Amino acid sequence: MTAPAAPQRVLVTGATGVVGVHAIPLLLARGFEVTAIGRSEAKRRELESLGGRAIALDIFDEAAARAALEGIDIVINLATHMPASAMKMLLPWSWKENDRVRREGSAALARAARAAGVRRFMQESFAPIYEDGGDRWIDESWPLRPAPYNKSILDAERSAMRFSEEGGEGVILRFASFYGPDAMLRELIATARKGLSPMAGPPSAYWSSIAHEDAASAVVALVDAPAGIYNVCDNVPLTRREWLGALCAAAGIKVPRPMPKIMAMLGGKTVELLSRSQRMSNRKLKTATGWSPKYPSAREGLPAAVRALDSAVK
Repeated sequence: MTAPAAPQRVLVTGATGVVGVHAIPLLLARGFEVTAIGRSEAKRRELESLGGRAIALDIFDEAAARAALEGIDIVINLATHMPASAMKMLLPWSWKENDRVRREGSAALARAARAAGVRRFMQESFAPIYEDGGDRWIDESWPLRPAPYNKSILDAERSAMRFSEEGGEGVILRFASFYGPDAMLRELIATARKGLSPMAGPPSAYWSSIAHEDAASAVVALVDAPAGIYNVCDNVPLTRREWLGALCAAAGIKVPRPMPKIMAMLGGKTVELLSRSQRMSNRKLKTATGWSPKYPSAREGLPAAVRALDSAVK
């Protein structure tokens, strides 16, 4: 009688982030053994409450990472260090630690993974670095043009590419803009409630997005997909007018007028990037995995996110 195959072992970084906390229960449900990194005792307790094994690990310490990765089959690197608010995101120095995580941390972790015999290295990335596409569909071959504040995304992607070049399976997850019941959504609603648009760019320009839980289910679907680059976005990108309209309808507030061009100009290259029209396609992801998002577009997902946000306040 053939013995059953041992479960695959997965290590998740950035596990307490908006994608990680949704991905861990899904991985466990599929039978993976999950180890997750928590930077504090409180975060490790949170991760253990989800059912995974929690450890402390400095991803910049390559030797320690190699030791922790012995016996691991798949690394899902979701580690980031995002600024705490939309206003801070406009300040170049607020991205310094995130640059270090993506540039140095991803490289150290990928090298440690190869040395430890990890089979697959999955690296988070940010899809809105694509060049403006107007109303055309953007796939993974579309030209990239990051802004100065997020050029380190390319460094993180190169770490996954080198992993493949050296014999492993590198997977790059180009996430569209996240939304869900978090502080960022609360800030968007508060800004709109004041009669100010929280979205830069022409109202007719496309804004591709993905709900937290759909991003997590896509990550789990991609653990079996061929190595390569994948857009992780919903099925139906909305224009900024449509996206903001859906948000305001869900929150029960009046839709504000578009952001004045002078305000967008003051935001420099960061706001220029966030103003681009990006109608992203998830066809490659769906074809490779059979994945489908719970929310086909933000029209369905934003009302659910606002309801969850309201419930959390009560």
